[in-house]
Amino acid sequence: MATSPKHCDLVVVGSGAAGLTAAVTAAILGLDVVVLEKEPHVGGTSAWSGGWLWIPRNPLAVAAGIGEDIEAPRTYLRAELGETYDAALADRFLEQGPRMIAFLQRETSVDFVDGNAIPDFHDTSPGSATGGRSVCAAPFDGRALGDRINILKPPLDEISPLGMGIASGADLRHFINATSALSSFLYVTRRVAKHALDIIRHGRGMHLVNGNALIARLLKSADDLGVRILPSTPVRDLIIETGRVVGVRAAHGAAALEIRARRGVVLAAGGFPHDIARKAALFPHAPTGREHWSAAPASNTGDGLRLGETAGGVIGSALAAAGAWAPISLVPRKDGSVGHFPHLFERAKPGLIMVRRDGRRFGNEANSYYDLMTALFAATPPGEVPEAWMICDHAFQRRYGLGRSRPRPFPLRPWLRNGYLRRGDTFAELAAACGIDAGNLGETIARYNRDAVHGRDPAFGRGESAYNRIQGEPLRKPNPCVAPIVKGPFYAVKIVPGSLGTFAGLRTDAHARVIDHTLKAIDGLYAVGNDMSSIMGGHYPAGGITLGPAMTFGYVAAHHASGVPLDNNRP
Repeated sequence: MATSPKHCDLVVVGSGAAGLTAAVTAAILGLDVVVLEKEPHVGGTSAWSGGWLWIPRNPLAVAAGIGEDIEAPRTYLRAELGETYDAALADRFLEQGPRMIAFLQRETSVDFVDGNAIPDFHDTSPGSATGGRSVCAAPFDGRALGDRINILKPPLDEISPLGMGIASGADLRHFINATSALSSFLYVTRRVAKHALDIIRHGRGMHLVNGNALIARLLKSADDLGVRILPSTPVRDLIIETGRVVGVRAAHGAAALEIRARRGVVLAAGGFPHDIARKAALFPHAPTGREHWSAAPASNTGDGLRLGETAGGVIGSALAAAGAWAPISLVPRKDGSVGHFPHLFERAKPGLIMVRRDGRRFGNEANSYYDLMTALFAATPPGEVPEAWMICDHAFQRRYGLGRSRPRPFPLRPWLRNGYLRRGDTFAELAAACGIDAGNLGETIARYNRDAVHGRDPAFGRGESAYNRIQGEPLRKPNPCVAPIVKGPFYAVKIVPGSLGTFAGLRTDAHARVIDHTLKAIDGLYAVGNDMSSIMGGHYPAGGITLGPAMTFGYVAAHHASGVPLDNNRP
């Protein structure tokens, strides 16, 4: 490692999208910035994410002719967040989000593609939109990073076949249709061949998409701007003098570091998805903290929250939920460890249902990951573990896959052998393999199938919302989310309570400054990303409501720390 810095203007703790946005913005505004990352690789949870941001009124939507007044998304947030709505934070996000996007596009290597066809989660809420509020990181050629590609966190293995990222939209559709359409087969063949060549030449894929592309673009921008990034450097303490945060104490191997920061410290360490004690305190379904599994990196253990508390910061408690709930399946690995697979893709496809061990459905499987888990928690009797089974037939599994068991041409045998995937030639056999009530399961599927042949789901309204439909199968008529489950063998994967990250974090003001129990800002201390208490109040109104506010408030914090007014950077 090069000589460690002893002084700078701003220290950023964590290298996810929130932290790197703060670092890059501050560097552009003239500050000397140091980023400290606990892991050997940069990127945090963001590098494993879909890379989507919810930014109403973003420049890409405006350029496409999609215009809306700020009052529309404000109305939507008021309706969705209810009593947890914070007008100051919501307005700062809605005002500065579009400016953040324009600023990064203008000043850095960060670029986006639009998600103008992606609807909000709840189209019956006032102010909801059927598109124009989402952007995603544009694909990036990893070779542009040179040797720095080696410090970029690889994509999450569980959702990246052969280490290859697959983008939503056309890219994903080609992979789904690779065995049924020649054009898709040729497309996938080219993608796989190029990926294999990258592995041989570079040791990893170089066609970066989703959150991996977002972090790569931010890393390239940080390097170009002279931001110093120190991986494998966990922060141990804040340096606090006369009530002001003036730096950090960290470690790199056996070496102790003390870095003074003239403008303060930004906490962006990824929340607490693997902090057992805090999960036990804040997750009702995890009384010991061990009954919850997150898809976030294992190193996200609440460091930022603990650091903030030592300076007088407080954790937000008035939240609908402390975590960004998501259905997770536990994947046995060859080395004996267990992977956490987030089920974000296949649930809305036609021909799949979910049941509890009593053999009964409990909600709309095509709803958002958060809504589905909320329904499972509500349906689980007190004292019972909130678990479920995802069930489909052979044709479904071969076309879409089921969790970590990938579709054709990937083999099923390894997943049947290690117990991840359960199979039965009949529903009764499948029920026995899973420990599900066989009688109820038979009745549930018979009832579901009677309506499914007509494309209906009167029990839970599957396929009725715009969000349901866009996640479904466009070739399936009349309902892209509904098809009967009729021809065995049948398959099932067990779902356990999990999350994509956490919502409970340090309370902040509209400048992203951490505040104490008297609501006074702590001088020199900022919190962004999942270290900041979610401005969504523990609700989940749309995809991208983590990264959107995370990067926006990283941008906001950098402006405040630099002393540059936000209005100076209008798009």
